[in-house]
Amino acid sequence: MQDRAHHWLQQILALPLEKPVRIMNVCGGHERAIAMAGLRSLLPSAVQLIPGPGCPVCICPEEDIHQAIQWALDQRVIVASFGDMLRVPVNGPRGEVNSLAAARAAGAEVHAIASPAEAVRIARENPERQVVFHAVGFETTMAPIAAMIIEGLPDNLLLLASGRRTWPAVAMLLDSPDAGLDALTAPGHVATVMGPEEWAFVHQRHRIPVAIAGFTADSLLAAIHAVLVQWLEGKAPLTNCYVAAARPGGNPRARQLLAQAFDVVDAPWRGIGVIAQSGYALKPALAAHDARHQLPLVTPAQPGKDLPPGCDCARVVLGKISPPACRLYGTACRPASPIGPCMVSDEGACRIWWTAGLHRRTPPDRASGAANVEGHS
Repeated sequence: MQDRAHHWLQQILALPLEKPVRIMNVCGGHERAIAMAGLRSLLPSAVQLIPGPGCPVCICPEEDIHQAIQWALDQRVIVASFGDMLRVPVNGPRGEVNSLAAARAAGAEVHAIASPAEAVRIARENPERQVVFHAVGFETTMAPIAAMIIEGLPDNLLLLASGRRTWPAVAMLLDSPDAGLDALTAPGHVATVMGPEEWAFVHQRHRIPVAIAGFTADSLLAAIHAVLVQWLEGKAPLTNCYVAAARPGGNPRARQLLAQAFDVVDAPWRGIGVIAQSGYALKPALAAHDARHQLPLVTPAQPGKDLPPGCDCARVVLGKISPPACRLYGTACRPASPIGPCMVSDEGACRIWWTAGLHRRTPPDRASGAANVEGHS
């Protein structure tokens, strides 16, 4: 694997790159692999690797998190969610419970889980109480949740569905006048479920090179090399550099389960707004298990605020700035005391960069190019 990575790196270094090329990834796993391996420092200075919308925790709507907190506190239901979600803060008056972790500290029963099966287990162990599973994730997470739903849920298990689809956010970016990217590396795990061809719109509609990448340095470098060659040649085909797992048509059974359990709907992304056809909502036939139908909805304490003052998480998610360009990065906002969701999640660019030692602050006017910064401290 190391030899293959070295091979692709040498191939990239040999390319005649005379002007900057902006390559966006849309996967927290990709960004983590890039940052931890220090790939930016090895690539030509012309290659700018930009983290994009690849973190489902980062874009989970504040109102959904607020609902889960209030249900745990006021309705005395048991709330279960994936570990990262417990620490994501919401806006509110000083001193008010502002996260699921804080709700647990205040006496609410909140469980951090690693798989949907744990939510089923908790519901079966507590048949006299309602259990809300806050389901957050992209296609690869929502597929096993769909399988759990179709298999059959305990009567007392409700879902707060906050799942999202990956490609509509990229489509929204590319349709905007200032997309800010020249090429794309697409997430291999999503392509494994949905099929590589789901990303064909990138080159068909926008004439931008795109390659499906895995999660090792050699696969990422192969994908980067592929899109750079396409960019130099003025071509824009879809290249699959993750052929071992991402095959045409994806996983038909997983796609069928998603279609059986969920409707695709327009959905809000935190700090960004509503993106067309980007959300998963439970089918009407499953209303008995839909927390939004079965529990009272609560208006956020500060409706419309969405992100904390000064937090630039939305612009980081969209690749408009690099993490160090946020004025809170590394000062008020660190992993031990996160203010924005991008510093909470293991898939958030801010958390990834900080963990990788990329601590140097970047002037805001160098935002889009700042993704090439390697500021170790």
